[in-house]
Amino acid sequence: MTTRSNRLLTIGGLATLMAFLIGVLAYTAIARPSGRPDAPFQLTSTRGETVNQSIFKGRPSLVYFGYTHCPEVCPTTLYEMSGWLQQLGAEGAPLQALFFTIDPERDTPEVLGPYVGAFSDRITGITGDKAETRKVLDAWLVTASEKRSGDDYSMSHSMSVFLVGADGRLKGMLPYQVTMDDAVARIRDLLLSDGASGRASRSPT
Repeated sequence: MTTRSNRLLTIGGLATLMAFLIGVLAYTAIARPSGRPDAPFQLTSTRGETVNQSIFKGRPSLVYFGYTHCPEVCPTTLYEMSGWLQQLGAEGAPLQALFFTIDPERDTPEVLGPYVGAFSDRITGITGDKAETRKVLDAWLVTASEKRSGDDYSMSHSMSVFLVGADGRLKGMLPYQVTMDDAVARIRDLLLSDGASGRASRSPT
């Protein structure tokens, strides 16, 4: 085989390897959950506390973005979230469950508090300034937009529950109407990955 042929084979092999590596990197970028939990913001919880980006760190979290006027998806998801927490019992005590409103103009603390409380006292509602809310939505790549109908409007939004580790990073998502068994299994994985299952004696948020 000539030197020229060897060079062509070498170049061809390197090109194939490069294409493979680019494909792996592209797949990894798509498959890895996205999110920028360190993006700064300041909001208020239904427990009367100021909330900022640090809320995502220190404990594993179930995070959902919705609104109180949502006709079906949000109440269904909060009902299911309450069921997951009940099913986990003391095992799920390290978890915090957070409901960020995407409609802060209507979802004031006075409105949001009783709404989330009707599902579970474990769920904390978070609301505040519209611009600050948008910072959180953009940081977590959450879809949320108004759909006007005369003087009224509804919101189109992402429907998954975010699984956030105690390190503040997005570990995965639970799709709308996930089964109880699948949800509880995924949440247990989250707790185990954080080593939180052994800290169930801590009081929940």
